[in-house]
Amino acid sequence: MKSDLIHDQVVVAVSAALSRAKSRGDLDLATIPHITVELPKREEWGDLSSNVAMLVAPKARRPPLEVAQLLASNLKEDSHDLFDLVDVAPPGFLNFRIKPDRWIDILKIIENLGSAYGSSQTGKGQRVLVEYVSANPTGPLHVGHGRGAALGHAAANILRTVGYRVQREYYINDAGRQLKLLGASVFARYQELHGRACTFPDDGYHGAYIHAVAETMRQELGSTLLDLGAEIAEQQSSAFACQQLLERIKQDLGVFGIEFDEWYSEASLIGAGHLTQALDDLKEKGLVFQNEGAWWFRSSQFQDEKDRVVAKQDGTYTYLASDIAYHRDKLNRGFDTLINIWGADHHGYIPRMQAAVQAFGYRKEQFRVVLVQMVNLLRAGTKVEMSKRAGEFVTLREVIDEVGADAAKFFFLMRRSDSHLDFDLDLAKRQSADNPVYYVQYAHARIASLFRVAESRDIPVPSIHDVDHALVTTQDELRLMKHLSCYPGIIESSAASLEPHRVTFYLQELAAQLHTYYNKHRILPSNETVSTSEEAEMPSPEDGQSTADESVQQHREQVTPELTAARLALMRQVQTVIHNGLTVLGVSAPEQM
Repeated sequence: MKSDLIHDQVVVAVSAALSRAKSRGDLDLATIPHITVELPKREEWGDLSSNVAMLVAPKARRPPLEVAQLLASNLKEDSHDLFDLVDVAPPGFLNFRIKPDRWIDILKIIENLGSAYGSSQTGKGQRVLVEYVSANPTGPLHVGHGRGAALGHAAANILRTVGYRVQREYYINDAGRQLKLLGASVFARYQELHGRACTFPDDGYHGAYIHAVAETMRQELGSTLLDLGAEIAEQQSSAFACQQLLERIKQDLGVFGIEFDEWYSEASLIGAGHLTQALDDLKEKGLVFQNEGAWWFRSSQFQDEKDRVVAKQDGTYTYLASDIAYHRDKLNRGFDTLINIWGADHHGYIPRMQAAVQAFGYRKEQFRVVLVQMVNLLRAGTKVEMSKRAGEFVTLREVIDEVGADAAKFFFLMRRSDSHLDFDLDLAKRQSADNPVYYVQYAHARIASLFRVAESRDIPVPSIHDVDHALVTTQDELRLMKHLSCYPGIIESSAASLEPHRVTFYLQELAAQLHTYYNKHRILPSNETVSTSEEAEMPSPEDGQSTADESVQQHREQVTPELTAARLALMRQVQTVIHNGLTVLGVSAPEQM
């Protein structure tokens, strides 16, 4: 159905106009450029706009304004059933005014597709692995992990919406130095709980959660570890703590509504021999060499700034070696594209992994990384520095418990992932128009409430196919339809760029248009005998007016049953798009608030 959208019809019309101009010899063009159509910056300029004339002009060796005028003339002649007006603006923009009745087609498409509106087959079934969070099981998740979780979850949803086959994966770093430090830290606290003096590791983990894990270990194992040698006791402490903390991570992500198709263990990777196999493969290719007792990966052959150590002189492997083996295994599992959600501090690591992917014979473009910047938590306008419970950082669970999973996800997704985010805890809890997630969810609930009141008054919500379309072609209604028509493009651009924040922006704009329309126009006919229960069913407006005050304000506009039917049908399509957008973000679309 996507080809029926107004945007696509305009693209087809412009492309046809260019082809005709080329075939007639009016434009000397070797190829037709990619045509983009978007909403103009100012509404009075038109419904849609294109800069195609400015792209064509250099190739055709003609002024952009002249090219735009030529195309406008052709479009007026051949697409009179689509355009009310085709205008040209300096330095060469084409501005289009669409016939009002054509926007009604968008409402029909939304109703026909329902939850599938916005879906496409752009991905053509290609297999994509999205790896995100992948926090070391050495402590609870913090808010930075939460931002990565929200981003990875939404990105995977959006990719699935446009036709990719997506697997969500969490890589468990349960091997290596960090786990040894965890074991040493927990065993030290365990000994303290038994009254034994010990030296705490200088670079160990000091959080209050370490005490909690040690106490749980004491309760379950008693003093049995005290009779073991230090090395074995620390290994067992590491395994116990890793299992405990990983379970906590899974619980917190579950509360956050984040699920994974695969929890992939680094220890299992090494145990299955994948690490040695990966390095052996690179040795056979001449891409791993020995120097001064260490083994090095020739990453400099693939645009990395220098070669990298994969095995140290003492025989231990580096983090890079495990990551090379892990990504080789991903590719061997048949994924067409690997997407990693990483903290911004891993920026320098990207060329190394791009080199590894290429070293195994794959294209660099098959490996993509989205970097996530830090989150600053604010309360009463002041940055929150410490967690009262955890001791050194604010955990994700604390934020979820305070503001809710929906608000946390939406706030994490309100900015580009590579920009710093100020997360205002007070704002996230506020039930007002100032709170972006409340404002959007309230738009959905407001329409649901409208339908409940209509049902209580035996007023049906009809199909858009069964109403008088001419009754919903005011400027306010057309503005809503134009915005609804943009949704599939927003989803596709979000998938291509891996930028879910585009959807949050879109939903906030749509919610604002809905609230403005709702407060300005009466939808249901006036009912002086409306019951108290019916009034309570209606959400109060965001400006604090009572329902009764709003009813008085809207009395100025009298509506007929036919107009009510048409507006209710329009509201149904607005609600569908809000629901679809919230769903791809992983945020609920409540019926009541």
